[in-house]
Amino acid sequence: MLSSTIAALLLAASTSAYPVENPIQLIQRAPSPGVVITKCSQPGVLALAYDDGPYQYTSALVDILDKAGAKGTFFWTGTLYGCIYNQKAAVQKAYASGHQIASHTWTHSHMGSMSASQITTEMTKVEQALVNLIGKKPAYMRPPYLETGGQFLPTLKGLGYNVITDDVDAEDWNNKTPAQSEQKFSSAGAGGNGHIPLMHETYTGTVNTLTPWLINWAKTNNLKLVTVAECLGDPDGAYQAGNFTGNGQSTC
Repeated sequence: MLSSTIAALLLAASTSAYPVENPIQLIQRAPSPGVVITKCSQPGVLALAYDDGPYQYTSALVDILDKAGAKGTFFWTGTLYGCIYNQKAAVQKAYASGHQIASHTWTHSHMGSMSASQITTEMTKVEQALVNLIGKKPAYMRPPYLETGGQFLPTLKGLGYNVITDDVDAEDWNNKTPAQSEQKFSSAGAGGNGHIPLMHETYTGTVNTLTPWLINWAKTNNLKLVTVAECLGDPDGAYQAGNFTGNGQSTC
């Protein structure tokens, strides 16, 4: 009888040490480098993510997002639509506005068939360009054509990159109209963890029609428009640690 009474008292004491109103908070962990991530890790968000720039529409897209108080992620190449250095003003504008700048490789080639050395060159040339332009090395990237085979993932893990693909494909690259792309989001719905869509800032319909529609869709569904890093609980990890200065040219 005495032992059971003591046990009950000990249980009560241990319970009172952790009151319900102060639950233990779980630690948010950053994504793992070299692991493919397809969607957000939390609900109530939408991560607008654009490939293939910088391009002639970049500045206008930044204005649209800024006016709505939205944040986006730009997966940029070095040479796909002209030299990245030729878009210096747009690149710096997007970064200064608080959007996430990420890599889409230097030449937008098929990474799955490349050697580790070739993949590394593709990544480091974008890094150097962005260090020269904004003083930051990205920690996130999206592979061209979403190809992640061969030496790609092991190499990206060694380089410390978080690899992003998508869970909603707007198919603007496949000649889908903005209205057809909108239907894809409506079908995917706003429930569950947030979407990371595949879109391209190189199409006027995506910039001027689909993006405003998505901003309104997010508002209607009480979704916060955030960067990819934010939607993964990694707001401080969008760029690789270190103080980088432009000390070399990755020429186009």
